[in-house]
Amino acid sequence: MDIGLSKFKMFSFWIVIVEILLIVSVNGLYFYQINGSDGRLYLVEARRVIKEIEEQKLKASEIEAMSLDKYETIVRIREFVAGEDCDNDYLVEEIDGRLYRIEYAERKNSRLSGDIDNITLYINISLLGMMIVTIIVLMYVYHKVLKPFWDMSNLSSELAKGNLSMPVKQEKSKLFGHFLWGMDMLREKLEDNKEKELAFQKERKTLILSLSHDIKTPLSSIELYAKALSEDLYDTEEKRKEALQGIAGNVKEIKGYVDEIVTASREDFLNLEVIAGEYYLSEVMKITESYYKDKLSVIHTEFQMDETEKCFVKGDKDRMAEVLQNVMENAIKYGDGKRIRISFGEEEDCKLIHIENTGCHLKKEELPNLFDSFYRGSNSSGMKGSGLGLYICKTLMRKMDGEIFARMKEDVFCVTIVVRKA
Repeated sequence: MDIGLSKFKMFSFWIVIVEILLIVSVNGLYFYQINGSDGRLYLVEARRVIKEIEEQKLKASEIEAMSLDKYETIVRIREFVAGEDCDNDYLVEEIDGRLYRIEYAERKNSRLSGDIDNITLYINISLLGMMIVTIIVLMYVYHKVLKPFWDMSNLSSELAKGNLSMPVKQEKSKLFGHFLWGMDMLREKLEDNKEKELAFQKERKTLILSLSHDIKTPLSSIELYAKALSEDLYDTEEKRKEALQGIAGNVKEIKGYVDEIVTASREDFLNLEVIAGEYYLSEVMKITESYYKDKLSVIHTEFQMDETEKCFVKGDKDRMAEVLQNVMENAIKYGDGKRIRISFGEEEDCKLIHIENTGCHLKKEELPNLFDSFYRGSNSSGMKGSGLGLYICKTLMRKMDGEIFARMKEDVFCVTIVVRKA
């Protein structure tokens, strides 16, 4: 880019120099004509007129009466009289033994002189105007065509190199202004995607490291059980059976961790695609109620869900079911198992879904962090989990133009899901 700009600047410089030289040359010829040629012309013409008189053998009266129109500088010829006044410059020359006063003017033909002056002036004005126009055109081409083009070329080159941090100045140009704006928007989009990808890779790496670390606990338990069994430290069959059950449980736990690691290693991990659409909220809520009514009855947890009207909402029906499932599983996992309730509300053009569970011991200052990736609250100690459940819920709801947040009312934990009405 810099080389191209330098070449154009050098090209422009030489064009201006050539035009300046033309102006200087025209004026040089003009001044040479005035101060050089015209300054010596009267001498040449004086020799010519003397030669003409001698060839024609003119008498004194004929000499004084002869026509001098063809001579540009010779004004008149008179017999020389010493002390006689004369308004013109003159030469004294001898012709046929007599002295004559040849009067001359530097430029007798004033009309011709004026014409030359006018022509020279017009040429100067034309050349100066041409130089100004040339400079304006070159500046326009540089600022409105070449520079935006080179900026565009440089941007594409930097994008190809992976440099997405260089912004592009938007040009108010009909030629490239809109195009450069589009290129800059593309750059910003690529930069944003790059940042998201880096954050995603960081999150995935953190999750894998976390899960890998969690595996150590059940492995240590298996190691202890195996050592005890190999050394025959259990004196009863019942204790040996408990040890084997402990090993089986730890193996199951490790298998769960391995499954999560495999999932986290997939390219589409956390690639939460949402299909925009419209659906009846009551349909999703009925499925949720039917599933958890049976599940919660087994563990003797009281479950209540208010009646919901047939409301048409925006979003992805399957993803909404996934969000409800994650929140319900959290309520079961971190509650005291006494009561879970689902209620509804409205606010402007939104439908609110409140999911409450009793027995929550979270601190209020923890609430803003619950929906961050890999965050686990103070009540999760000793419980298996990756800290991604609520983060996934938040991501899905925002992609569906909704929201999700949590609040505390004494020992009741409430998650509110905001769904946009269709």
